Amino acid sequence: MYGAIIGDIVGSKYEFCNIKTKEFPLFSKGCDYTDDTIMTVAVARAIIKSREEQYKTNGKGKTLREFMIEEMQSLGRKYPYPKGAYGGNFSVWLRTDNPIPYNSCGNGSAMRVSPCGIAAVTLEEAEAAAYISAEVSHNHPEGIKGAKAVAGAVFLAKAGASKDEIREYITKNYYPLDFTIDEIRPTYDFDALCQGSVPQAIEAFLESTSFEDAIRNIISIGGDCDTTGAITGAVAWAYYTSRNLGVINEDMEIIRQQAIQFLPNEFVETADLLKQVSSHRAGTYDRTGFCTPLMTEKEWNRVRSC
Repeated sequence: MYGAIIGDIVGSKYEFCNIKTKEFPLFSKGCDYTDDTIMTVAVARAIIKSREEQYKTNGKGKTLREFMIEEMQSLGRKYPYPKGAYGGNFSVWLRTDNPIPYNSCGNGSAMRVSPCGIAAVTLEEAEAAAYISAEVSHNHPEGIKGAKAVAGAVFLAKAGASKDEIREYITKNYYPLDFTIDEIRPTYDFDALCQGSVPQAIEAFLESTSFEDAIRNIISIGGDCDTTGAITGAVAWAYYTSRNLGVINEDMEIIRQQAIQFLPNEFVETADLLKQVSSHRAGTYDRTGFCTPLMTEKEWNRVRSC
């Protein structure tokens, strides 16, 4: 989750003032968290609360979908004017009683989804949670596809998959990755659709040599830098942490501490709690083959059939 937040903050300065170089300060005047971070925190809170609900009610209470809507609207209304603002349709959605999805294929579904991959104990669960997190607003097939691709990549990275394995999975199931960052850098332009930004964000991670290098890769191509930064950062953080046996290495910790200075305390607390919940779920699942689900059985069956 910190990877998504860091990518968002670093990219925020360059969203409307693109640069085409990897040489830039990660944090400087003009950087701040955006709606990408706010909604990532909202998804994390929804997952945490839904897990608690399933434990208490044995799957008979509120659904993950209900928690997603509740937490997105709650945080969106609490932080109504983030840097870069909310998208027009989503801004209306945030303020609407009983909101309905509006068939968006925008990358808003992909930038907020990383907690689904972090908290999941199986790839199928990661993508099912991603489906639910997307469909509450971005229910276009491409919006759902983008969210599932990112959640799947985050899960695989967290689980220790190699870059070749992640590339193969994304290529087989979601997007062709038939380009390099160097090839697209000169001509890549702003694209807020999943299909025009998620593959590029994943490729930026796949070509990286470190977490910081992944962030520099994606910012250097321009475009919707805060959102693509959040996507690349989420996958890269999961991958490079898993390569260090689940421990944040020194260089990444320095970057994390710098990013925390931009955040409200409640965002940091949510990120840390999600990590605890995810570790607990993974440990229980590894020992017993089962843990408290993130969604009701009815939701699980519905999403699996889609």
